[in-house]
Amino acid sequence: MQPTLPVCLLIALPVLLVQGSKTGSSKKSPAPRPPPPLGDLSWALGLRLYQVLRSESSSVNTLFSPLLVASSLGALGGGSAGTTASQVQDLLKAPSPSKAGAQVGEFLSGALKSFTKANGTTFHLHTSSAVFSKQAPPVSQAFVKDTQAKFRLQHRPLGKGDSKADLKQLHGWAKAGLGGLEGAPLEAEIQAKAGALILASALRFKGLWEREFSEERTDLRTFLGKKYTKVSMMHRAGLYRHHEDVENMVQVLEAPLWGGKASLVLLLPFHVEDLSRLDKLLTLELLSKWLEKTTVTSMAISVPKANISNTLSLQKQLSALGLTDAWDQKVADFSGVSDKSKGKLHLGGVLHWASLELAAQAGKGDADLEEENIEKPKLFYADHPFIIFVRDNATGALLLMGALDHAEGEPLHDEL
Repeated sequence: MQPTLPVCLLIALPVLLVQGSKTGSSKKSPAPRPPPPLGDLSWALGLRLYQVLRSESSSVNTLFSPLLVASSLGALGGGSAGTTASQVQDLLKAPSPSKAGAQVGEFLSGALKSFTKANGTTFHLHTSSAVFSKQAPPVSQAFVKDTQAKFRLQHRPLGKGDSKADLKQLHGWAKAGLGGLEGAPLEAEIQAKAGALILASALRFKGLWEREFSEERTDLRTFLGKKYTKVSMMHRAGLYRHHEDVENMVQVLEAPLWGGKASLVLLLPFHVEDLSRLDKLLTLELLSKWLEKTTVTSMAISVPKANISNTLSLQKQLSALGLTDAWDQKVADFSGVSDKSKGKLHLGGVLHWASLELAAQAGKGDADLEEENIEKPKLFYADHPFIIFVRDNATGALLLMGALDHAEGEPLHDEL
């Protein structure tokens, strides 16, 4: 189930803004490109997890945070040993068993700090991560202290109640982590038996554009998604990084958020279609190539207000990606979490709540931006499904990845 949450990608009306754009030329040099996705563990995990999620026929409006999932797994991996630790390292694409822990931990910790530092300027972010333990042996205080410092991972014990009581506690924690937003319920109950460790992460994101967007110039158009719906489209003309891959029939648009600290990347097929072709096409090499080829271009952009939020239980997907021993109470090795863990501690769930809200407003200081010289803009008209990324421009880390398959609105036609 997916809650209704406005994800407002608001852009001012292209024709009017093109005609009324400032005539002075922009002398501002393009911002330095962030590190490419190729070789970045958050992108690598994010893409693999995205494709497993999207292989499910029921997947609609996917959204999750590769950085939070990777950080939670990295934290738990630091408390594991043996094949359990090896499988976590493989999942995070660690460079080598001997040096992986420090390198992965350093990167993830640095990326989390970068996003936290930008909070309130480039975007508004509510986020929380925790490991819940169910009737488990005493958890090492050294583990708790280390994971809190590096990965902002809290430790929370679950009560002695049944699965309904556990779910109530988990949902209450998620609501607080989402800044008071009520997340969607899990489709399946979590049966946490004694010794279970449950990783949980929650993220709510609202981006602040580099330039203010106009809400007054709103019109209703048809979004050609899983169902045809009547939605509010927002428009703007401006200078954005853009690339067209004619061979693969996809447009790549990068829209900076305030201060250039983070950016939104959209992948839009040339024609109306579902995202199955594009989902299968994605590789780190191709994404890196696309982003490298983007150039600053005059663009007239139209995108819809939409709803994107997800609540995910990732056991099946992570198991498919090679994380198998952690779930088995007999073979899981979490000796770094508790020295009395043998035959008791095991991973009982990886739960993830995510919601994305991109509103019209820009960050503070919009009036100080240099003028844009917009000439003969190319059209980016997102009236059909597209893929979304939010990345940190300092570290290159991938905070959010998702897809808009369906925009909420008055239904117009039958499903495609």
